[in-house]
Amino acid sequence: MRYRTLGRTGIEVSTYCLGTMMFGSVGNPDHEDSARIIHAAMDAGVNFIDTADMYSAGESEVIVGKALRASGRRDEVVLATKVHFQMGEGRNRSGNSRRWITQAVEASLRRLDTEWIDLYQVHRPDHTTDIEETLGVLGDLVQAGKIRAFGSSTFPAEEIAEAQHVAERRGLQRFRTEQPPYSILARGVEAAVLPTAQRYGMGVLTWSPLASGFLSGRYRAGQAVDLTTGRARLNPARFDPSIPENITKLAAADRLAELAADIGCTLPELAVAFPLAHPAVTSVIIGPRTAEQWEALLKGARVVLDDSALDRIDEIVPPGINLYRPDGVWQPPALTDTTLRRRPTDERAAS
Repeated sequence: MRYRTLGRTGIEVSTYCLGTMMFGSVGNPDHEDSARIIHAAMDAGVNFIDTADMYSAGESEVIVGKALRASGRRDEVVLATKVHFQMGEGRNRSGNSRRWITQAVEASLRRLDTEWIDLYQVHRPDHTTDIEETLGVLGDLVQAGKIRAFGSSTFPAEEIAEAQHVAERRGLQRFRTEQPPYSILARGVEAAVLPTAQRYGMGVLTWSPLASGFLSGRYRAGQAVDLTTGRARLNPARFDPSIPENITKLAAADRLAELAADIGCTLPELAVAFPLAHPAVTSVIIGPRTAEQWEALLKGARVVLDDSALDRIDEIVPPGINLYRPDGVWQPPALTDTTLRRRPTDERAAS
């Protein structure tokens, strides 16, 4: 396994990061089986594990904590988790406020059964909270020894830049990493997010290299899709083969499968190798549900995409283009709140 420095933190991490979103009730409810995958990844040289408090309502963190405790190798692992989404019922149990982050980090430490978190990430922006408030509490958590570094996840480029500017202006610690969605089918971050991360010396760990399964080889054009199981059950519209957006994704996946065969690898191996070719990317999050999925993706660790292969990928999906909206659980208020993009009716006329 190759290792790269995570931005300017000085922390060395494996170029594969084990993602654990599928560990727990949403994916694999077998704790022992999930722990075996974690141990197998560590044995293969993976020292970077990513989870979040909201994955299976905290169950993923519990699984990771138990697995690390059983391994006796906690000190070898760079452990990352996230905060932002609603946890349980009631008010003030989500977002990026000092009040909530202070509570949430303690809950994550308990579930993970650890004294510190190596990388604590803000899962999404929160436009109800001043970014200065968020950076302030995260810096305090570093000073308290509860986290070692902190970063953002799925932030637009302009909000990454704003956070860096506020940190400098106010003398606060800053986001050291960004975790964006990035795959051959979702290349939008190439336009601004990745260059912005490079500009500020941020480490980048990317998620969903298999494009929610469309690059796993499981879904093919002209084939029926069972919308009652797996990820399709959670979001049927994303997988319904009759929807034009999905038809476009399936057509691209078929062409990419041909490219993979031509260069002697599988489609998933091609998909996972692609983000690692970008100079901004530190590590790619691999999120298996089963041991078989992990083993299949691990075989692609040595796949190198030469310029001719990358040129062919550019022909299928041009740089900076998203064939679908990769973040299906959050949109900026500027798009969802009509009052933010529509003047009052009596002010819309030019004269």
